[in-house]
Amino acid sequence: MRRILGTFALTVALGFGLSAPSAAETTLRVSNWLPPSHPIVRDILEPWGKQVEEATGGNVKVEIMSSPIGKPPAQFDLIKSGAADVGYGVHGYTPGRFKLTPIVEGPFLSDSAEALSVAYWKVHEQMLSKADEHQGVKVLTVFTHGPGAIFTTSKPVKTVADANGLKMRIGGGVVAQIAERLGMVGVQAPSPQVYEILSNGVADGILFPAESVPFFRIDEVLKYGTTVPGGLYNTSFFVVMNEGTWNGLSDKDKAAIDKVSGEAMARLAGQAWDAADAAGTKIMAEKGLEITQADDAMTAELAEKLEGINQGFLDAAKAAGIDGEAALEMLQGEIAAQSK
Repeated sequence: MRRILGTFALTVALGFGLSAPSAAETTLRVSNWLPPSHPIVRDILEPWGKQVEEATGGNVKVEIMSSPIGKPPAQFDLIKSGAADVGYGVHGYTPGRFKLTPIVEGPFLSDSAEALSVAYWKVHEQMLSKADEHQGVKVLTVFTHGPGAIFTTSKPVKTVADANGLKMRIGGGVVAQIAERLGMVGVQAPSPQVYEILSNGVADGILFPAESVPFFRIDEVLKYGTTVPGGLYNTSFFVVMNEGTWNGLSDKDKAAIDKVSGEAMARLAGQAWDAADAAGTKIMAEKGLEITQADDAMTAELAEKLEGINQGFLDAAKAAGIDGEAALEMLQGEIAAQSK
């Protein structure tokens, strides 16, 4: 009877010029804690969302939330719990939780966020994912920002000795170890507060990628910058989907989303950050910041001070049953391949 009535209702609907209902659409809600003008939102998440909609033929749409549902360190667990469908964050914001992601946080890795991000995804997919550190979510991609540099308000840093004793705003992860080895005094503050701590003299400088300096308006208070070949440090990011949300998608839509995620999204993210770094460098030059690159002598000093900085990763990899040395070799090889 239900089938007969359903057929009758559909016939009546079509008789009145109404179309048959389409397959149910899914809208993925993306937790967002950055301004809409930030490269992660404007140049990574928004284009990816359009790619998802196109790849799934409109079955899956992406909605970036206009206000945050939690602080940055809470993002992974918020997505895991289902507070939102998709989210992004910094692995280093929860120290000690992600023990293998520091593989990309050390010095001298690459001058290109694209090369490093794609290489990182490949190593994650082939080796690091075996440790299941992202248990409970679907990893859409991992990526890095551009090479981290030294920026100061009062004096240039041209030698390792110049860095000793400087009060520097630092993030989490390996960068904190790097700062400590260089004799810097770490100052903790979220990115939106960096202008205040620099302008008030709470910090003498900051370790940041070029993109972030003008974005947070600290080009107004900084005077000097020192870049390091391959970067002094880097930062590991994740983009993940709630496992239940992922499992609720059709196999066809899953395959379509996979196609525009993973390596493709890592490349998109890296390209976006490289472009933002280039724009940031140009703005800093126009504002009169004195930017220099560490010379051979300083680079050699840094290498000596930072020798063995990967030991924590190697120990964690061994504990997880992963060949850490092989992972580092693969990372370097993939960076070289992507840089050609």
